[in-house]
Amino acid sequence: MFEGKKILIGIGGGIAVYRVAELARALRKQGAIVRCVMTRGACRFVTPLKFESLTGERAHHELFDLTTEREMGHINLARWADVLLVAPATADLMAKCAHGVCDDLLTTLYRAYSGAVVFAPAMNHAMWASPATQRNADILCQDGVTLIGPDEGELACGEIGPGRLVDLRILKEALFSAMGSKELEGQRWVINAGPTHEYWDAVRFLSNASSGHMGFSLALAAAARGATIELIAGPGTPEAPYGVKVLRVTSAAEMHAASLEQAAGADVFVATAAVGDFRFSQPAQGKIKRGDENYLSVPLEVNADIVAAVASMENRPGRVIAFAAEAEAHVGYGRDKCVRKGADAIFVNDVSAIGSELAGGWWIDGGTKEEIPALPKHKLAERLIDLIGAGKVAP
Repeated sequence: MFEGKKILIGIGGGIAVYRVAELARALRKQGAIVRCVMTRGACRFVTPLKFESLTGERAHHELFDLTTEREMGHINLARWADVLLVAPATADLMAKCAHGVCDDLLTTLYRAYSGAVVFAPAMNHAMWASPATQRNADILCQDGVTLIGPDEGELACGEIGPGRLVDLRILKEALFSAMGSKELEGQRWVINAGPTHEYWDAVRFLSNASSGHMGFSLALAAAARGATIELIAGPGTPEAPYGVKVLRVTSAAEMHAASLEQAAGADVFVATAAVGDFRFSQPAQGKIKRGDENYLSVPLEVNADIVAAVASMENRPGRVIAFAAEAEAHVGYGRDKCVRKGADAIFVNDVSAIGSELAGGWWIDGGTKEEIPALPKHKLAERLIDLIGAGKVAP
């Protein structure tokens, strides 16, 4: 997700500094170049050497470091970064940044930085709830800072309440979003994702191996580009991506109803979900017992075609994009489905890719196609969004 991205982490003096060390390591593993600026308080919890070891870059902590300031070090750091993350953002750091105090390297750098800024507060719940901290949070938001958290739970002091650093997954997704291009701002996208469950009895159901990761990757990537996303997610799919509204459903009928309701008037509808083609005609009440011969032969009914229904709506989305998994004749079957369903374009992959970490296939838009090699799903999502936005295969 972060290949080649330059991320600057400003580290405040709080116990959550240990979790920020985990984040720095994870960002580097995902391809980011990570540099850290530590307050004196942060250096009381861990040494700069820890962050230097995790990032492979020097950890800065002194404003009046003659070696770096001879080259205007804080200005160069501010110009270097694609995004600035302040974590943990203590009450003291928030107050200084909100009111323009520049008494150390991090606060001076913040004042000189003009790019995207994310603050992740972490402190005692009483400090977070205090009127002064809430006023400072409001000021930072008015200044364009993205404030993430804090979460609620058990704090280092043993008390319970809001004040925990947010989950590292959310922080990574917030950083990814902050660096997005925003060219889709003003657009509303509806995406469905994951499998459906068709219950046979109280405990057994008919389903498939879809993980929902493709739809979730598309949702996160489109949201980072500024689109408003409504994601309709089947059972067993991941937690909601940062900045994305998720509507949970179980059956194909629920997915169908939600898709029709949400897709009305949308700019784009993308049907990545692996919706079950069939449902049980007569689901059993309770649990079927072994040896109950009445259920050895089970009648099925055909579920409604969601893409065809959305494409034929009176208030149809501007672009309807279908997905299909095929075992053979991928392009031929894909073209046939695209025409039959009334979709504007279709992405076809092989059934072997369902539930896999990598995905590739064929993008078919009208009479043209593009073969896309197997990629990590977040990279495939970026390519598909380019193609959806272009409305045709790129030359």
